[in-house]
Amino acid sequence: MLDKVFTNNQVTIAGEVVSEFVFSHEVYGEHFFMVNIAVCRLSNSFDVIPVMVSERLMDVKNDYRGCTMQATGQFRSYNRHEENKNRLVLSVFAREVSFLEGEEEDQNPNHIFLDGYVCKHPVYRKTPLGREIADVLLAVNRPYGKSDYIPCICWGRNARFADQFQVGTHIQLWGRIQSREYQKKVGEEKYEKRVAYEVSVSKLECIETEK
Repeated sequence: MLDKVFTNNQVTIAGEVVSEFVFSHEVYGEHFFMVNIAVCRLSNSFDVIPVMVSERLMDVKNDYRGCTMQATGQFRSYNRHEENKNRLVLSVFAREVSFLEGEEEDQNPNHIFLDGYVCKHPVYRKTPLGREIADVLLAVNRPYGKSDYIPCICWGRNARFADQFQVGTHIQLWGRIQSREYQKKVGEEKYEKRVAYEVSVSKLECIETEK
């Protein structure tokens, strides 16, 4: 039953553990912790992705920094209230974790599949060098009336395709999770470094709705 419920949001990432486990929250006596994983890109740079892990999956008291961990689960969002605003916070919710050794470490996968609905009109633009980009905010349903809101970025022909979408369009996409640093203005002359997470889309399909 659970496998069917979560087929609309599937993530697998693997990379080097670069932080200790930090307590996040408790639900019905079950404690959840956050840990950061550095996932290698083809360009040899890294995306540092937060992963939420239950204490029931592994011993979160150990220090695994330097180990290669693989996490499979969903990409989830929640709103954190700060500075009189709600901030969208994203992380991989792990349902399975394992450690890779030897030749397995070179794989460093980072892939995601999402099936959801466009909840804001896509923002299409071009970079100064003429590269086409479209930002899409996707609502992916969870059980019990909840949804995750996932920012996605499309490139080239996928960006032109996404620009045609309306609010409520049902789409499926494949891609990878990436991290991006930016400067947030928090005062008249004060800036704070923050990290945004989004899905870089490699394949995009529109699902026709039966009338």
